[in-house]
Amino acid sequence: MLPIAAYGHPTLKKKGEEITKDYPDLQQLIEDMFETMYHSKGVGLAAQQVNRSLRLFVIDASPYGEEFPETKDFKKVFINAVITEEEGEEWEMEEGCLSVPGINEYVRRKPVIYLNYYDEDFNYHENIRFDGMAARIIQHEYDHTEGIVFVEKIPNLKRILLKGKLKDISSGKADADYKMIYPKKRKKR
Repeated sequence: MLPIAAYGHPTLKKKGEEITKDYPDLQQLIEDMFETMYHSKGVGLAAQQVNRSLRLFVIDASPYGEEFPETKDFKKVFINAVITEEEGEEWEMEEGCLSVPGINEYVRRKPVIYLNYYDEDFNYHENIRFDGMAARIIQHEYDHTEGIVFVEKIPNLKRILLKGKLKDISSGKADADYKMIYPKKRKKR
């Protein structure tokens, strides 16, 4: 089990570094990320969320399988992913994030994306199309690898209204059923 970086943690703002196939203990990290994601009741987890600035995320969207058929048995590892194209009219849906516990907000995303990425065996996948909920979850996790947290995608007014809650999360007042790590407190001078 790995602790989840809370909103405000500096690693969440870092763009991930590319991984090579000889990255130390990569398979163990992937296993630990899946275990952490399942324990935390998430459907996706990016390396930034476990305090590593890497271009790596894991997804198991199968809990959405009945409502969104494209997610049935959708369990994948994405390494060095790059979105090459987005299509369609943006659709709005409520999202949450393990790094921002207790806050769900509506985010607009494209319904179709094309992605280049490596899987856990370092097989290259080029220009692969993903639709609907699968595309949404990938975009959410991909944003993490770019140093973006979903609350940055909501309208400014809404973010201003959430400022107090976000500050509470970053200061350790998060209501989560899993272990979290918080930003280091700055010393007053």
